[in-house]
Amino acid sequence: PRPPDEADVVVVGGGVVGWSVAYWLKVLEGWRRQHGMRVLVVERDPMYSRASTVLSVGGIRQQFSLRENIQMSRFSASFLRDINEHLGVPNEPPIDIQFQPSGYLFLASPQSAAALEATVRFQRDEGAQVTLLSPTQLKAKFPWINTEDVAVASYGLEDEGWFDPWTLLNAFRRKATSLGVQSCSGDVRAFVTSANHTMPPAPPSARIRYVHVHMPDSLEYQPVACSIVVNAAGAWAGKLLEAEGLPRGLCQPPLPIQPRKRYVFCWHCPDGPGLSCPFLIDTSGAYFRRDGFAGNYLGGMSPAEEEEPDPSDLSVDHDYFQEQLWPRLARRVPAFESLQVRGSWAGYYDYNTFDQNGVLGPHPRLENLFLAAGFSGHGLQHSPAAGRAVAELVIKGRYETLDLRRLGWDRLVAREPLEEHGVV
Repeated sequence: PRPPDEADVVVVGGGVVGWSVAYWLKVLEGWRRQHGMRVLVVERDPMYSRASTVLSVGGIRQQFSLRENIQMSRFSASFLRDINEHLGVPNEPPIDIQFQPSGYLFLASPQSAAALEATVRFQRDEGAQVTLLSPTQLKAKFPWINTEDVAVASYGLEDEGWFDPWTLLNAFRRKATSLGVQSCSGDVRAFVTSANHTMPPAPPSARIRYVHVHMPDSLEYQPVACSIVVNAAGAWAGKLLEAEGLPRGLCQPPLPIQPRKRYVFCWHCPDGPGLSCPFLIDTSGAYFRRDGFAGNYLGGMSPAEEEEPDPSDLSVDHDYFQEQLWPRLARRVPAFESLQVRGSWAGYYDYNTFDQNGVLGPHPRLENLFLAAGFSGHGLQHSPAAGRAVAELVIKGRYETLDLRRLGWDRLVAREPLEEHGVV
């Protein structure tokens, strides 16, 4: 469908975060408005062939080092547990996100053992159910692990594992649509703001008045008048704030979110870990999890900063598995020495180069622009909490469920990063 001429809120980005924002906007508006809030979701990739959501490995965990991330994970776990109460649509089949509650297992070397133990104490203080395992306990629970160079491990006992990303995205989309949210295919390339027609000097702030939605495979665009814009463009959220019509002086500092390409490889190993296999994060940074019940697994590893692959396409470097990932996997799980690669894909992290954490909340100088991006790989699992948080700001002007003020733009201006040590 074509975009409407106007909307109260335009959400740029139809991934799981964008649809979560749209859903919560309709839920929280209640019955206070006679005709309801007009919400439009704009997605440039309607087939989701390049979408971060559906190309992720679907993990959810409580094991973070930042309070806000732990709290968002706990909120999201509760939401997913009761997903049919939230996202169920009358006369449609119940939602099954295929949650596998196998937990996350973080392995720590002697050099990082003290840091992991301190992080686990912090996680427990925040209500997360996490236990520490010595190498002997680790070997007893998971006999297939080589515990060489492992000093301690942390294992999530509750609300950790993985689920199907597409099911969650589609559930948010179907429910939001049933509540009256509109959507369209298109690419937002330009804006019209209140500063576009002012004389120098430039004003200290401005409001977005129109969003220009360019039609797919066309030179045509539709201006959409709006009151609020939510930037949920994921890996392209930073680029969106460089669009035509936004005064450059008002967009400083730039939003430090870039697309980073990450490979995921699938392999078969009939003698590999069984049904108790958790989502394992190795001391080397390699990770893997079980994929189904027939000896199939998937995993990957984030490259070093100086070895980041070209993000201009989603091609896969198969040598990366042979040279970088496989040796680490086989060292940790000896059975993986004889694995067979079955497939691979690449997806994007919306990578916050500043501190690898999401940027949530209002823009300091574009008065009606809100941000919900930069989660650096944990956007899927935090989408229920992040969507509600942004919707609370839009409708009520404050956070009510979780206090996420520290994830706002102020830390970018002050150059005070909120470091998250649990980025995978």
